[in-house]
Formats: sequence, structure tokens, C-alpha cells
Amino acid sequence: MTAPSLRDLEALMDAAWPAPDRAEANGWVLRAASGVTQRANSVWPREPGSDSPGRHAALRAARLWYRDRRLPLIFQLFDDPRSAGLHAFLDAEGFTRQSETLVMWRDAGTTPASADSAVPQPAVPQPPVPVSGVELSAEPSPEWLELWWQVDGRGGGAELATARAILTGCPSIYALVRSDDGVAAAVGRLALPPGRPGGRGEVLGGEAARWGGLYGMATRPDARRRGYARQIMRALLNEGTARRLAGYWLLVTAANQGAQQLYADAGFSEAGRYLYRQDRPKRHLTGC
Repeated sequence: MTAPSLRDLEALMDAAWPAPDRAEANGWVLRAASGVTQRANSVWPREPGSDSPGRHAALRAARLWYRDRRLPLIFQLFDDPRSAGLHAFLDAEGFTRQSETLVMWRDAGTTPASADSAVPQPAVPQPPVPVSGVELSAEPSPEWLELWWQVDGRGGGAELATARAILTGCPSIYALVRSDDGVAAAVGRLALPPGRPGGRGEVLGGEAARWGGLYGMATRPDARRRGYARQIMRALLNEGTARRLAGYWLLVTAANQGAQQLYADAGFSEAGRYLYRQDRPKRHLTGC
């Protein structure tokens, strides 16, 4: 199986991390979530377009939309030929480039690299085997949220409530594993957008060829390098197998070499990269 197109990946990513406040105009999807995470507070240019006058009009409208919400104007834009014209336009407008992020993928028929082979291999179909010690749920528990927010969150209770609304806006499976002292050590989320890649930057209805996205992978700092993240990943991939998903995607910052190696060992490879392009930054939002 080949990777979904970047247009399809964009649609899946949007469905897996839905901004509560959104509008669409001129082929651009404007998204806002009170400043909680860059991806939920950025423009998704579903149709990058090539009409310069149209771009100027769309940019003016986007600036007003985000100004009304007291948010900076940020684009989430893939670094690919399809987006080259819009990148050049934003360069001319003085937009910064930041937070380069890899989108990695694997199909359901890939097994992790073993001690005998450094290269992931096609899998022989087998029933999923539960991963011992990993707790699974359809909602993020208070413990799950607390650990994830401690590692990746920015802000207080109001921001956490917004983040929870984003997470639960897409059907998902939440995984948590504990250390020997019974305290949550690592967490992760398998987003299950209710549809399948449509081939034209959309998510269609139906169960066939559904994809799952791995999000919220976080490990307590003092519990790292003990295999907890691998346990979480195996448990979530097993859940995907049980649901007969066609494949998986995930996001990881270009600077996080350790996580990239973890995902490569699990059979993931790079499908593309995107950047955040920010207009006259006033405050810095973090996270992929």
C-alpha cells in the first residue's frame, strides 16, 4: 500500500484534531481554539491556489478573522510543490517559518524491525494480542489528561478544558501504562476519524479503508527509556488491527530525533513535512 496523498493526510489531520471555531473561505479553512495548540489555531489552505489577487483578498480576510479572536495569523502548510506558490507569497509578506514537523505513516501490514533485521517487514496477518499492563478507554481519564498536559500542555485549567474538547471532538482510543509504583508513566491516543481518505483532500463516510492517527504520545520525564512508549504504541496499533484499519499516521517535530527513531522502529516512514508560517508573531504557540 502507498501512503495517502498529502491532501488526504491534511484532511485526516484536520478531522483528528478538530478546532471548535472554524470558517472556510476562498479554499482556506480558518481554525481557532483560544490559542490552544498551533494546529487548532492555524489556517489550513485546503486549496493553496495560484491567483495572486485572490490570495491578497483571502489574506486580508484571514487577518481580520484572527484579529477578532486576538490570535496571531498562522498557516499550517506542507513543504511540497503544490504549496510552493503560497510559500513564496507568504515569504513576500514577511511570514516566519517555524516548527517543522514530519508526517510519518505505515500501513496495517507492516511489522516493527526485529533484532534480526533493521528494516520493517510485511506482516503475516495475525489476531491482535493484548499488551499487558496497558489500560484502554474511549475517553481521556483525568490521569491521562494530567500526564499529557504536564508533558505537552501550555496553560491552566481553561486551556486544558479546551484541549479536552479538541481531543474528544474525534472518536479515539486512549492508552495509559503505569510504572511499578502505580503512577501513570506514559499515555497515547489513537484518533479514529469516522471516514476514509477521499483522494481529493477530504474524508468520506464509511468504514472501508479507514486510517488511524497516533497523537498525544507522552512519557513522564523520570520514566523515560524504560519501554513505556513502545508499550503504548503496540497497544494502540493492536486496537487498530482489531478495527481493521488500513494504516496509520503520526506527527513528530523535525528536531525530535529520538521519537523519529522510535516510530521508524515501529515501521513508520516519512510521508511529508509541514511548517507553520506566522504573521508578525505576538505570542509563541507550541506543539506540533
